[in-house]
Amino acid sequence: MSIFERKVDVLVVGGGMISQEVILPTLFQEQRYGRVGNISISALTGDIITKLRSMFPKFKGYPDPDVYGETEKYPDMFKQAIADLPPDGVVIVATPDHLHTPVILAAIEAGRHVIVEKPLCLKVNEAKDIIKKAHDKGVYVLTDYHKRHDRSIRAARYKYRNGDLGEMLHSHAWIEEPKYMALNVFKDWCEKSSSFEYIGVHYADAYYFITGLKPKRLVAFGQKKFLPTQGKNAYDAVQATIVWEDDSVQFIQTSWVNNPKNSAMTNQGMMLLGTMGEYWGDHKARNTHFVTDEKGYEDYNPNFFKQYDSWDFPGDVDNVGYGYDSIVQGINDIKMIMNATEGMSEEEALLKRREMLEKMADTRGLPEQALVGVAINNAVRMSVDNGSRFVVFDDELNISFE
Repeated sequence: MSIFERKVDVLVVGGGMISQEVILPTLFQEQRYGRVGNISISALTGDIITKLRSMFPKFKGYPDPDVYGETEKYPDMFKQAIADLPPDGVVIVATPDHLHTPVILAAIEAGRHVIVEKPLCLKVNEAKDIIKKAHDKGVYVLTDYHKRHDRSIRAARYKYRNGDLGEMLHSHAWIEEPKYMALNVFKDWCEKSSSFEYIGVHYADAYYFITGLKPKRLVAFGQKKFLPTQGKNAYDAVQATIVWEDDSVQFIQTSWVNNPKNSAMTNQGMMLLGTMGEYWGDHKARNTHFVTDEKGYEDYNPNFFKQYDSWDFPGDVDNVGYGYDSIVQGINDIKMIMNATEGMSEEEALLKRREMLEKMADTRGLPEQALVGVAINNAVRMSVDNGSRFVVFDDELNISFE
């Protein structure tokens, strides 16, 4: 059976923005093409399930609002949803960042393969626990760093690894989003995370993905000026300067207080300077623009996740882009693992899964790779919460104050 003939059932834990705008459209499109089986969704309250039912085709909801009502919170309902998932089902974790770990660990304990929205988690010790338990069970746990699938980032990796850029000297990356992200979309948990932990880590991971280098030390800065006036004790902006193991330096600036009338939701880009070459990518301005009565001037990124007329289903749309590709890569990897281990004894299958995961680890955001982003996030939070003290990394990416 090919990976395109095998269908897997998928459970999505979390019904927020990323599920509504990227994950679920991807899954229902894969279902339409016959590559995904049944879809279920676990959310905190029944009203979220009701909203999703108005947006998407048939799925099983936890909690079912017809049974549990719409307002009561069920923070542990995901455990029942995982238990109901078939043995070859896939769990996609799309909860707020600080709630990733219990869902991942529950899925691993049940022997289910996992795709988790970046970051893997927020603490180094939690990441290491996930690494150990995933290895013990031979479970695939992919952190969805979709920027790795951006062809602009892939081009930088190819050029660097081909030697065209020489040795790295420095990098500047920026990723900033508007005020409504902290005040509306993430209003219930923005104080528990930050613009760096949520989106800035994309560019820390991109630098690691491109170069293979590990962080050595960093210092971070943060400002609380606007959001506290809106009742949120959260950082408006966070910046980090990371020194990597080759002494190259990367500066990343992030924000959650950009103007909502900006020409795109996200300002983003990165530059690299090496001893033999340079890279510069404006990942917001892709040289595609619209001006409409409804939205005015709009910088349009056709590469991340956009809808186009479907080639195969006239009158419908296909979702296309690197946001789509990164999720599908995880699902296809899991299908390959299932195909390769079908009919084996549990002992044989465990050894085979570990062998395949080791081969995938060079390019996938599996837990050992995702630990880099977790350690950087953890260190940034330590630094910014403690007067911008320097934080250092040891060889195992444990962190401490310098």
